[in-house]
Amino acid sequence: MPNKEKDEIKIGVYTCYCGGNISDVVNCEKVAKQLENFPDVAVSRTYMAMCSDIGQSLIEEDIKENGINRVVIGACAPSLHEQTFRGTLARAGLNPYLYYHVGIREQDSWVHKGDCEGATEKAIRLMATGIAKARLLDPLAPIQLTAEKHALVIGGGIAGLRSAYDIARRGLQVTLIEKSPFLGGRVAQLDTLFPTNENARETLHDVIRKVVEHPNITIFTQSQVTQVSGYVGDYHIQVQQNSRGVDDLKAEEVMAACQQSIPNEFDYGLTTRKVIYRAYAGCYPNTPAVDWDNYDGKPITVNGKKTILENHPNSLDFHVGAIVVATGFDPYEPRQGEYGYGEIPEVVTLPALIRHLNLMEEGAELEWNGHPVRDIAMVHCVGSREIDGVHEPQEDGNVNDYCSRVCCTANLHMANTLKENFPGLNIYNLYEDIRTYGRDHEKYYQDALIQMVRFLRFHGDDRPNVKKAEPGDSHPVMVEIRDHLTKGLEIEIPVDLVVLAVGIMPREIGDLVKMLKISRGVDRFLAEVHPKLRPVETAVPGIVLAGTAQGPMNVQESSAAASAAAAKVSALLSAGQVKLEPFVAQVDLEKCQGSGDCVEVCAYEDAISVQEMTINNQVVQRAVVTPANC
Repeated sequence: MPNKEKDEIKIGVYTCYCGGNISDVVNCEKVAKQLENFPDVAVSRTYMAMCSDIGQSLIEEDIKENGINRVVIGACAPSLHEQTFRGTLARAGLNPYLYYHVGIREQDSWVHKGDCEGATEKAIRLMATGIAKARLLDPLAPIQLTAEKHALVIGGGIAGLRSAYDIARRGLQVTLIEKSPFLGGRVAQLDTLFPTNENARETLHDVIRKVVEHPNITIFTQSQVTQVSGYVGDYHIQVQQNSRGVDDLKAEEVMAACQQSIPNEFDYGLTTRKVIYRAYAGCYPNTPAVDWDNYDGKPITVNGKKTILENHPNSLDFHVGAIVVATGFDPYEPRQGEYGYGEIPEVVTLPALIRHLNLMEEGAELEWNGHPVRDIAMVHCVGSREIDGVHEPQEDGNVNDYCSRVCCTANLHMANTLKENFPGLNIYNLYEDIRTYGRDHEKYYQDALIQMVRFLRFHGDDRPNVKKAEPGDSHPVMVEIRDHLTKGLEIEIPVDLVVLAVGIMPREIGDLVKMLKISRGVDRFLAEVHPKLRPVETAVPGIVLAGTAQGPMNVQESSAAASAAAAKVSALLSAGQVKLEPFVAQVDLEKCQGSGDCVEVCAYEDAISVQEMTINNQVVQRAVVTPANC
């Protein structure tokens, strides 16, 4: 068989329509016609979707039948399909690195929609540079390195637990670290899970039990990542772990003797807890822990002896092949005065109401702030679907314009729960849109209608107004709404309780994001490479996402994403080797300004540094690449 890679250069050029993303602006047929006359171009074709099976088959046939030994493809960004087309070349028996990808979607059609002729000419020029590059390509082999068959999972909520267990049962070692003293995350605060109405705590404990009992999993609570270096297959992780602060044998005595109490964040401030505490009954680990952020440092007297609790942090080092980021979310905290929150005691969040019901004795009447509850208004989209220019921005200057996905179903789930347990309640559901998108979720809406929950609709730029009732009124709160189901009729609703269905907020993990050098989306959640093609992978090889760190999800979706992340990690590390690109960056010293921006964005520790050097008798700062680390 002739050596295709050393024979006369024959370039196959393929211009993709990208389903109209490119061809609606660029005249792809004209591009292909022009390029077929270029030197060394043996084939120039177009197709609707080169990444499809048929599109790839065209390339394979040209390599096998027409002797093509270099390939240039003009399509979407290489980050999406470069690996796809390398696989195409490999299947046809051609070295996968004899291929060059030209991004004529992001670099051309998407930015020149108003100039089709100019965009077409630009596409020809871009493809011409790709052809020139293809002439210089040499066959390469990926660098193979030994990979640690060990994964780090950051986060001990449902997504982190699910990922850890799925990775471990495939034979890999797993280190799971959790910032708080206890596992479980937000699911531990819930009562039941939709759509199955299973007990949330029981479901969570079943997963925790599997994780704790698995011999391949090591758990560190009260732990945070402090430093990350290395690369896929061999990440070096440094972790700081705070001590629990109390000896197992004396924990109960010390906890009983502790006098300092603070609002209990697990119950959203509805109860208090001591600074030596368990998060909830049956939590894991079951040993109490000291809340070092709130401990006042005063001695605690046990059996007549005063003891000052001391934190003795422990530094831990791990070498892992891959990292799962499952850091979770925070519920939106309404601003002071938003819908009366923080000013009117009868305005509460939905998560707080869930905890309130969970804390009530069985058979008790529903009360709030010392008075019985008969009428409730439940407001959707609080902290979600905000409109720029209408709603006050968050601290970072952005509005939460995204849908938090779970709130509609959660609100309806709660409305039905209230109606079933307290049949005499009058419930008013104030909504912008009803988005019960999940399987069997629409049933909650239908059940709410059957149970006579009243629905009133508002517009996003004209949300309900909540105010304290006048003295002598029959109810403590008055809700005003312009109802668009009755063609804008202005309605006043006297209620005993206002429940705010708050959205999902990205957790503040800026330091971790910088250490891992991963990206965030415009919504501030962690960003995947592509929502459909690579939905749990980050742009940094070996780092994947799981659960609500990536965006709003319900428990079912978080578990599915966690299992997907585990599958990616397992496929990557199971062989004990990883393949790295056979490329090393070079610095153009004439153009480099020594800004250091490249150091910040490079995913690899110490691959690039800025150093002083003398050029043309001047001492300047320039970037320098260390090939061994690149």
